Formats: sequence, C-alpha cells, structure tokens
Amino acid sequence: MPKYSVLIIGCGSIGERHLRCFQQSGRADVTACDINPVLLKKMADTYGAPGEPNWERAVASGRYQVVVVCAPAQFHIAMGIKALQSGCHTLLEKPLSNSLKGVDELIAAREKSGKKIAVAYTSWVMPFLCQARDFIKAGGIGPVRQVVMIAGQAFHLLRPAYRNTYYKDHFSGGGAIQDALTHQTNWVESVIGPAESVMADCAHLELDGVSVEDTAHVTSRHPGGALASFAINQFQMPNEITLQLNAAKGSVKIEYHAQRWGVLRAGETDWTWTVASVPARDSHFIAEANAFLDQLEGRPPRLCSVEEAAHSLRFNLAALASAASGARVHTKDIHA
Repeated sequence: MPKYSVLIIGCGSIGERHLRCFQQSGRADVTACDINPVLLKKMADTYGAPGEPNWERAVASGRYQVVVVCAPAQFHIAMGIKALQSGCHTLLEKPLSNSLKGVDELIAAREKSGKKIAVAYTSWVMPFLCQARDFIKAGGIGPVRQVVMIAGQAFHLLRPAYRNTYYKDHFSGGGAIQDALTHQTNWVESVIGPAESVMADCAHLELDGVSVEDTAHVTSRHPGGALASFAINQFQMPNEITLQLNAAKGSVKIEYHAQRWGVLRAGETDWTWTVASVPARDSHFIAEANAFLDQLEGRPPRLCSVEEAAHSLRFNLAALASAASGARVHTKDIHA
C-alpha cells in the first residue's frame, strides 16, 4: 500500500515526536520543515527525514498529502488555512490558537477544500480515557453533575528548555492553562458538553525564567448545570492527574498516571478498576497518527474536531480573562 506523504511544520519537541510517530505508523513518508537549519539537520541525522526550510513553498508544492502543524499557537490557523487551500489534509497541534480570529475562515476552508482536519488533543486516543468516556456516555452512572480534577508535575524537569519555547508567553500558547490544563478541560467538555462560563484564579509561583502562570484553579459551568473544578500546578514532584466525575448513580475516577479508570456505583463500597495502559508515551502519538490516517481513508473520525477545539479555545480565553479580571466570564462573550 502506498504511503502518505506527510510534512511536519515545526520541529521542536512536539514536532519531533509527531515526525517520529508518523514514521512509526509505517504508513507515512515524513518530511521535516523548519526555518532552523540545526533542527532540520537533527531530523535528518536522527530519523533520516528530508528537510524543507520554507513552509509556504513546501505546502504549495503539491508534494504533500498531509500537513501537521507544530508551530507556536499563533500560527496554527493561518498555516491550517493555507494547507487546506493547497489541497492538504491537516492535523493541527493544540491549542487551536491564541484567539478566535480566523476560526470561521478555517472551517470555511475545510468545507471548500473537502479535506480532513483535526486537532491533536492526544487524550482522544488514550485507551483508558476512551473507555471511561464511552461508559459515561452510555449512561453508566447517569448524568454527570460534578467533575473534580487535581493535577501536577515537575515541568522544569520534564521540559528543561521551557524558558526558550512557546511556553514562555501566552501569545505563543504558553502557561499552565493553555499548555497543560487544556488537555483535561478539552476531554471533560467532550464528555459533559462545552463550558458556558468560567471563573479562574492563577499565579506564577515557582518556574524560573518565565512570568506565565504555573498554578491555576479554575471552575466552570456546563450544560444542565454541571459544575467542574480543575486544580493544577507545574512544580510538584509527583507527575499525577486524578479526575473524578460524580453522578447520583455513581462515580467514575480516572488516574492518568496509572492509565486506569474505575467505577463505584450507588450501593457499592469499593472501586472496580479497569487498567488500559500502553507500553510507552509514543504509543498514544502513534495511535493519533493512525487515527488521522484512518480518517483520510473514510473511517469514522476519532480525533478532536475544529469545532470542539474552538470550544476549548473559548475555555482557555475565558479562564485567562477571568483570572485577569477576578470575575466569572461567559464563554459566549469571548470574541475574536
């Protein structure tokens, strides 16, 4: 079977991971694209990937069927529109952008081109999260009324170069809310519906060399009156995320660090756990690459859509606006 020609735009840490994982899918011939010749040489030396120094020329060349945009957040939409207009299926890194500007144009470009586009929220392919979501959506515990999340990690040890990356400012998609928390809020919205309003408090407490928030407490209201609460920091030693969804008929608990989910139904006293782990972190990204390529072949989409990612973008922007103002912000009031 012929392989897809895939162009990875932006070869920082996440671009390198996508490049490696599309290669490991066995279904793609992958080319690196970056303005930094040092990064292009690294992709060539490490993965044998040919390089392109100019993304616009590369996208317009007609040589690529798939474009994966891994540039900073402020470039995602413009690059996505150009890729679609050039006849390329497009996978955008998260978050969708740093503002709502251009979202409608991106959707219009998708409709006009007939090409596929998705946003790379990897939680959509993690087996333990897929199983938990399917169980909840099938009515396993009834309507979810409350969600509580506690999360943290030693970001400075996991990503020691963070000071010199997109993380350093909000404009590029940095800070705990846009970089880390958005994974969980996006997944929660996929289960209980998009947030209607958000209230947030956040602070820069520990990470050296940046001023963006490394700690955030966010609450949100969702359809049907459901409430969610998210607490995250990026300096604690344990790399752990625990998420609990509560309903009248029971609760579902998800432990990301253990790659397992559990249910405790009304009348029970102990959790029933299901472990759905994968061997390595790359496994999720290989699954994501395969899910996108499957979509190109007509199989049902399994990744986050542009519309769903736009809801998450509204959540991010409402949280940042709330933290700045000290007031609850309605997501419908967020405009481009």
